[in-house]
Amino acid sequence: MKRRTPAALLTGALLLAGCGAQVEGGAAAARTVTVKRCGEDVQYTTPRRAVVYEGGSADKLFALGLTQHVHGYVMPPANPPVTESPWAAEYAKVKFLSDDLLNRELVVDAKADFVVAGWRSGFSDQRGITPEILDGLKIQSFMHAESCFNYPGYPERVAPFEALYTDLERLGKIFGVEAKAQELIAGYRKRVEAVQAQAPKGDPTPVFLYDSGTDKPFTAGSQVPPTDIIRFAGGRNVFGDLDARWGEVTWEAVVEAKPEVIVILDYGDKPAAEKIKFLKEFPTTSKLPAVVNDRFYVLDYNEGISGPRNIDGLEGFAKYLRELQT
Repeated sequence: MKRRTPAALLTGALLLAGCGAQVEGGAAAARTVTVKRCGEDVQYTTPRRAVVYEGGSADKLFALGLTQHVHGYVMPPANPPVTESPWAAEYAKVKFLSDDLLNRELVVDAKADFVVAGWRSGFSDQRGITPEILDGLKIQSFMHAESCFNYPGYPERVAPFEALYTDLERLGKIFGVEAKAQELIAGYRKRVEAVQAQAPKGDPTPVFLYDSGTDKPFTAGSQVPPTDIIRFAGGRNVFGDLDARWGEVTWEAVVEAKPEVIVILDYGDKPAAEKIKFLKEFPTTSKLPAVVNDRFYVLDYNEGISGPRNIDGLEGFAKYLRELQT
């Protein structure tokens, strides 16, 4: 007699349990759908034990009403406390798994059947946790579309805010909550359009995002949400042509760009106030228009990485730019 593996028994039980069930407003159905993972078509079965990496991943699932499908989260120290999240109550319902970087052992130990992270921000070939490796372990994975532009073999280039909407649409399909996804997307688009309608007229304000670094500044390139936040609010990321998510530039390039506003990405063990102090005291940057006029805007970490809080970050920064015009 042929023995069925525990995985096969579990899959069979899930399929039986899901027959005739409705995801929205009831128990989740085990169903198979084909959804893109970056540029690759992948078959997904409704996940039951998702592991999410960083706030953006968790927020997307919580915003879609999928808390019951989340087993736990991995939250590196750079992330602000989850108690500050709009979904703090949802975080409290799932397990905190680690404050380390995402790794294969953690995912296997958690008996995860689905992992959500970004390419090279969570998933990493150097650390041995990639979608391909997880495929071999029969663990499903999903990557944020904004991180897909340099994914080997299946690259996909999507503007950051459109990537957020794409993720919600794809996750909605995977979990069978398409209507909720469309509702969220429509609401977010409406909020973005309202900001754009109020954006200051004339030439966009040159803006430099300062993430970190003293020898060389680390900043936001074209592939991350802050570039769209700055653009939709009526500004221009002075390094918006950097074909990357995040990257190093030179202080000479910052000086040449003459930013009139500096956005400080706030995270980790170096408070925004310390970064501002450095920029004011560092001879190379002390004469920048933004520094001389004390025009600094602090952007929360989870408003700067791909997730629903991007819309909050946009509204906050747009309000700041409008107030500069008055």
